[in-house]
Amino acid sequence: MKIYPIETGNFKLDGGAMFGVVPKSLWSRSKPADDNNMCSWSMRCMLIEDGDRLILIDTGMGNKQSEKFFSYYYLFGDATLKKSIEALGFGLDDITDVFLTHLHFDHCGGAVVYNKEKERYEPTFKNAKYWSNKLHWDWAVNPNDREKASFLKENILPIQESGQLNFIERVGRWNKDEIFPGFKTFFVDGHTESQMIPYIDYKGRTLIFAADLMPSASHIPMPYVMGYDVRPLETLKDKEIFLNAAADKEHIIFLEHDIDNECALVEHTEKGVRLKETYKFVDIFG
Repeated sequence: MKIYPIETGNFKLDGGAMFGVVPKSLWSRSKPADDNNMCSWSMRCMLIEDGDRLILIDTGMGNKQSEKFFSYYYLFGDATLKKSIEALGFGLDDITDVFLTHLHFDHCGGAVVYNKEKERYEPTFKNAKYWSNKLHWDWAVNPNDREKASFLKENILPIQESGQLNFIERVGRWNKDEIFPGFKTFFVDGHTESQMIPYIDYKGRTLIFAADLMPSASHIPMPYVMGYDVRPLETLKDKEIFLNAAADKEHIIFLEHDIDNECALVEHTEKGVRLKETYKFVDIFG
């Protein structure tokens, strides 16, 4: 098995929205904002090469939305999903599986593109199985008013219409059946219904793709919960389980939205679980 971080571009979001009830005087110590109170974030994905499988976790925002839509998010940087995959010597048609942690647009927007004629939407990865779970899928295609702006039908419905959609079955907090060797799915419900957090056995360590359960190293303290979360008290429960296990077992946490840090280790302290160190992925795994 070989794992690669995949950069898909960067964007900006309001710092207050990203840190919820935590005052700016606290969160800005680790995450400075610009004059418009906007903070910079990555949309970092992961590519797993394992035998004849090439597994992509999340897909970034994509490029098919309108100029007006993108203007809200101040996209910057030269990286794209396609360029990053091709820089590793692969093509889009080589992807065999696309694992979507959840269906908010900054995580699944790259999963669907316009066809060449600009007439209809189609899956970006024509040879891939797309993985979600039924609870989250139903939540996304019948969105509540709070999340409606994050669940865009053009990002979601073409996956099902193509016949490439597959569901992972949830039993309690974990997946029922293993879909890939050494790959488990932890389900959390605070940010959105049944977000999927991959736990991957890699080179003798457990590597966790944290998605929006812990978007950045700045979100490690328990109260640092995004204003976007639909059930913030559930997020606190989710984080407590996640962070205590990560500290106990020295899990490597892969950070999807942290523009400065790719990976983190946490530790137990008198103030609770806190950041121990941050790393470049290559510094840990080569």
